[in-house]
Amino acid sequence: MSTATLEPRTKTAPLRRLAALAVGAACLFPFAYLLLLSLARRWPFPALWPDGFQPDRWHDVLSGTGNLAAGFALSGLISLTVAALSTAAGYVTGKYIAYHPRRQTLLFLAYIPFIMSPVILGTCLMYLYLKAGLAGSTTGVILAQSMFAYGFGIVFFSAFWNPEVKALEDLVFTLGGSRLDAYRRVLLPVSRGPLLVCFFQTFLISWFQYGLTLLIGTGKVQTLPLLVYAYLNEANVHYAAMAACLLILPPALLLWINKRFVFNEMREF
Repeated sequence: MSTATLEPRTKTAPLRRLAALAVGAACLFPFAYLLLLSLARRWPFPALWPDGFQPDRWHDVLSGTGNLAAGFALSGLISLTVAALSTAAGYVTGKYIAYHPRRQTLLFLAYIPFIMSPVILGTCLMYLYLKAGLAGSTTGVILAQSMFAYGFGIVFFSAFWNPEVKALEDLVFTLGGSRLDAYRRVLLPVSRGPLLVCFFQTFLISWFQYGLTLLIGTGKVQTLPLLVYAYLNEANVHYAAMAACLLILPPALLLWINKRFVFNEMREF
């Protein structure tokens, strides 16, 4: 590359760094504001800075006391269960559908939960949940959220199971390996990245679910999204900000893990 081509890029490098810093600051500003608001003792309008800080709220959460700690633990339990079940079931079902002669028809059925909104689907199924005694229970919320997460898992893995993966599996059988050997030595190592991505995505589907949780849980299953709206309705902005911080924390951690480990591994594969 010639020196004449490199010079303009060198001159614009500081501007690009400045623009990157400005974009980064704009992206981080909402998170910093929520953290400050959750720590503030009082922040009356139009003051630009709180008149003091009060870490007692965070101390209650970190010590495991109060509604927020319980809501955070319950949200984590529900989301981890939904993600594990949906990823495993979607992995197996996606393989079956991908190699089925009526692949397009079966795949269309997996899209059905996404045709209508979660609240409308939950309203249609509410009678069944009431008859089964699952309304207002954590199990009922997990089953309701799994409908969407399971459909996502099927659609996600139906693209993964392609002729190349099928050829790898057939090669194990040709060399005398069993089905267990095919999964243990070839299929699971090859699909480790997609499995993690699907797990993260289904975790997020469950983590941010509000309408379906409120409807099937009948307000008794208090997850973090419900607590955020409850604190906002009470005009308790400090606790609402703290609940929002807790709501953001796991997705931010998953995003970092995705970028740091999973995407790099999939790119190398």
